[in-house]
Amino acid sequence: MTIEPFFDERTFTLTYVVFDAATRDAVIIDPVLDYEPSGGKLWTESLEKVAAFVDAKGLKVHLVLETHPHADHLSGAQWLKKRYGAKVGIGKRIVEVQGVFKDVFAFDQLPTDGRQFDLLLDDRQVLKAGALTLEVIATPGHTPACVSFKAGDAVFTGDVLFLDDVGVGRCDFPKGDAGALYDSVTTRLFSLPAATRLFVGHDYPPAGRSWKAMTTVAAAKQGNVQLSAELSKAAFVEKRTARDRTLSPPRLLYPSVQVNINAGLLPEPKANGRRYLVTPVTGL
Repeated sequence: MTIEPFFDERTFTLTYVVFDAATRDAVIIDPVLDYEPSGGKLWTESLEKVAAFVDAKGLKVHLVLETHPHADHLSGAQWLKKRYGAKVGIGKRIVEVQGVFKDVFAFDQLPTDGRQFDLLLDDRQVLKAGALTLEVIATPGHTPACVSFKAGDAVFTGDVLFLDDVGVGRCDFPKGDAGALYDSVTTRLFSLPAATRLFVGHDYPPAGRSWKAMTTVAAAKQGNVQLSAELSKAAFVEKRTARDRTLSPPRLLYPSVQVNINAGLLPEPKANGRRYLVTPVTGL
């Protein structure tokens, strides 16, 4: 099994192409559709980089997998589905997130049973993609719908666990839960063999370090700056909650969520042929 990471510098997102070199079977995890909110511009530069790699290798993309409904970038799942005929999958608790944001955006017609996705994934479900086998590991906390994907000695953690000098995902989104994130990391990820490779969903490299994609269970347990194996649950929840209170919403929160809870499907055009994304307004 081979893993090829792609780093989107605009959103600090890591997309992964996971493939078997012999059979050329592949899956893609957490793809990015480029979006600039100031002008409402969508484009496919990030997706085209992934597609160029897939096409050059002659890969057969069976699945496009989302670790969770992202709040910081729009999903490119539908573009890849159309191009390669792949199925799009996400954790089955996406329905909880859909229920919350249906009201936030006043999307009266939005189905909240997950039907927009081809696959709603259960904890410990085994996925087959040709010669590839992936296991779904429910890792809620950042959102209730978060899952990680285990393929051999590699686990793709999404926003639950980042690199050791970055920490873990925030827990202040609707239905986020710092206690649940602690349990996901300490009982589900840290219980894996020490040499297990952990491929993260984002990297926010400190000054002087270039982006990286991977740590290990052993390294994370010892050195994660926000959640090492020695930290108690109560101490983590207190620190995580305090930190979350200081954070601003992600720049692409509203555009991202309304597209991503809909499996990456863009809003239908209005009578004038234009598509519109909704921004709720608070305050006065």
